[in-house]
This record gives sequence, structure tokens and C-alpha cells, in this order.
Amino acid sequence: TRMDTSNSHEIMINETTPLVPAKGSKKPKTPLPKLQIGLLITLQLAEPIASTSIFPYINQLIRELGITGGDDAAVGYYAGIIDSLFFVGQALTVLKWARLSDRIGRKPVLVIGLLGTCISMLCFGLSTNFWSLVVSRCMCGFLNGNVVVMKTMMGELTDSTNMAQGFALIPIVWCIGGFVGPLMGGTLARPQDHWPALFSGSFWRNYPYFLPCGVAACLLVLALVMMTIFLEETLSTKRRPKFTSTTVSVSSSPDRELLVKSSMANMPLRSLLTRSVVIPMTNYAMLSFLDVSFRVLLPLFLSTPTYLGGLGFDPATIGLWMALVGITDGVFQAFFFARITDWIGPKRLFSVSVWCYPPLVAMFPIMSWILRARGEVDYTITFALLFLICIEVIWDMGYGAVFMFITASAPTNNVLGAINGLGQTSAAVARAIGPALATSLFAVSKEHNLLGGNAVYIVLIVLSGGLRWLAYQLPDEVPDRD
Repeated sequence: TRMDTSNSHEIMINETTPLVPAKGSKKPKTPLPKLQIGLLITLQLAEPIASTSIFPYINQLIRELGITGGDDAAVGYYAGIIDSLFFVGQALTVLKWARLSDRIGRKPVLVIGLLGTCISMLCFGLSTNFWSLVVSRCMCGFLNGNVVVMKTMMGELTDSTNMAQGFALIPIVWCIGGFVGPLMGGTLARPQDHWPALFSGSFWRNYPYFLPCGVAACLLVLALVMMTIFLEETLSTKRRPKFTSTTVSVSSSPDRELLVKSSMANMPLRSLLTRSVVIPMTNYAMLSFLDVSFRVLLPLFLSTPTYLGGLGFDPATIGLWMALVGITDGVFQAFFFARITDWIGPKRLFSVSVWCYPPLVAMFPIMSWILRARGEVDYTITFALLFLICIEVIWDMGYGAVFMFITASAPTNNVLGAINGLGQTSAAVARAIGPALATSLFAVSKEHNLLGGNAVYIVLIVLSGGLRWLAYQLPDEVPDRD
């Protein structure tokens, strides 16, 4: 214990307090809290599995419900609306959930989010018309603040020395979910066709897409139980203090620290919108817009009949290809993201990722041209899809990089939830616009043969230029959070 003789206050020091390194020296990396982060990423895994499991069959579901009146080219309009509704709901409420988590704690908000997602998935599986699909997706968006809370918890479990390792896990989890979800959705959709002896009842004929939704709901319940029992609260004002033998009492006023933290947590949002906060958020929003546009176009392109310029795959084949995208992406992120970040830095990595978007989108018309030239789906299409996966792996590293900039922009950890909430709100707005815009442009391009049916790809490539400009505005280094 050291005494501050000028103010006659004791300063609390415990065995976890880092020493200030000499100027110019590199801080040693703090070991990650493996148990808590392991639990956190397990919870995160349930979300992408649930959200991506609908992708392989959503276009076929829309056709079977008769929404388009038999017009295959119009499927994109309705698929885009359904994909966008989740993000509309999230954009309207995620900031409220983030601010609430700064006051009542992270775990209570996670409970609400997991329950809301579980109920909405069950409703989606029981939907028999377009409006029931709309209600279930809106419910999922309104009740779900999990993404922003989990990012906030990751920020609270890491510091400036191990942030790259921690945030590298977030896209990895989504990649693994992107592997399991489509594979599960494509395989379990219409189970009466695949396993007629097990699923021969009238229920499965009336609700042929309930099984993947029900399995996703069970995973969410399991995640909820694990979180309730094992996950610790990370909000400093709500967690129980852990005293060690070297901890001493008390500093100047027992309530002073809590008072400062509480006042920071209730800061007006406008005061947080500084340039150092807005620039990373804008990059995240634009990245989300372009990424979700690509992700909704991929299954739509794969399922579109060949005479309209698609590949004409069935849901099971789409699920396999999207699963391959997810697992390849996840493995690469797990082994190489932190190393590449340490090697070239977060800003340069983000810039490299951004430059991959034009060739990524250009693969769609290239595959259409190959299919017309070859007359059938053969090994050349397979190689083209594998090349697309390689480009997407590099593109996805942009998420881990921009998360580091957003987290480091928070003035204190007690407004980290609000900062992540603002970022997630901007991303949710972008993701609400992206699917409807991209799929509608796809449908219009095909219906009216705009630029040979490729107008949607040209528009997205042009818009990616805005993200390249925004990437240059990021600081050269991630600010030191400590």
C-alpha cells in the first residue's frame, strides 16, 4: 500500500494492477480469461446458427407460399423484405438495450435477447403466410440486443494488449455459425421428403420448415441455461468485488467511484459523438451494408434458375456451399487474424479487406457467363465458387479490425455499452436497407435485363468506393484503452 500524503487517502492496489511500462517499451500481453470468453463465444454461436439457418430455404418457402404468383424473378423482393425486417427492428431498439445494459447489467439483457430469439424462431417455423413471417422476424429484431451486449462484454474482458485476440473470436463464431446454420437449415428443411418414415404426420406436411427452426430454438435454450449458471457479470457496478490478500481499503470515498461511473453511464449520447467515435462507426455501418448485401445475394443467386442468370441449386446444395464458406472463414480467422493484425496493423488489414469487395461481387456475373458458355454446372463453376470463398475470407477480416477501433474509441468502459449500441444501431440501419435494396435491384436487373442483368453488381461495386475512402479516415493505430 502506498500513502498519498498530500490528500491523506490510501490508494487501492491489488495483485492484478499492471505496472506502468517505461516509455517506448511494449506492454506484455495479458492472458485472456479463457473460461469467461469461452462461455461468451458459446452464447454467440447460438445466434448466427439461428439467423443463418433460414437462408437455404427462404427463397423456396416464398415460392411455396404463393406470394409471388409464380413469378420466380420477384422472389428477391420478398426475400429482401424478410431479411431486412430483423434489422429494422434491431435498429429501433438496440440502442435502448445497450443503454439498459449499462444500468442493470449485461446478463439480464442477454436473457431477454435469447428468449426473444427463441420464441421468434418457433413462430417463423409455424408461419403459413407472408405476414406471419413478417411478424416473427420483427419480433426477433425488437427483442434482440445480444450482439451489442456480447461485443461490450468482450471489450470488458480484454485490454489493449489482447484486444486483437479477443475480437478475432467474434467473426470466428459467426463463421462457425455460418457453417452450422445453413447446413442445418438446408438438411432439415422439408424432413418429410428426406426421412418419410420419421416425419410422415400431417404436422410436418403443414409446417415443412419447422424442424430447423425448432432445433435452433433448442440451441438457444441451452445457451440460456449455460449463461444463467456459469457466465459472470462484467459491468463493474453490478458484479461482486473480488478481494485478494493484497487488496487494501479504502480510497477517498466509498461511493465516489460508483458516482463517477454512474454519471459517465448516463452521459447524453450527443456528447459521445466525437470524431474518434463517429469514424469507426461509419466504417462499421458501410461495411455491414455491403456485407449483408453480398450475403443475401449469394443464396438468391445460387437458387435463381439458370435461365435468369443464377445457378439453380436446391436448398441442400445451397446449405452445403454456405457451410463451406462459414467453416473456411472460421478456421482462417482463428489461426491467422491476430497474427496478421500484429504484422500489418488493424488499419492496413481493414484497407486490404475493403479492396477485396469489388472482385468478390464481380464473381456473380463471371459465374453466370461461365455457365452460359459451358451450358451446365461443371468443375469450372466449382473452382469459381472456391475462389469466391477465398476472397470472402479476406473481406471478413474487416469486421475484427473495425471492432477494435470502435471499442478503443470509448472514453471509459462504463459507456462502452452505449458506444457499441450506437455502432450496432448504425449497422442495423445499414443492414435493414441492404437486403431490401440488393435483392430488389437483383430482381429489377433480371426482370428488365439492365446491363445484361448485372446492374445490381455494378451499383454495389461503385458503393464500395465510399468504404475505401472511409477506411483512410481511421487513425493509423488503435488508441491505447489503458
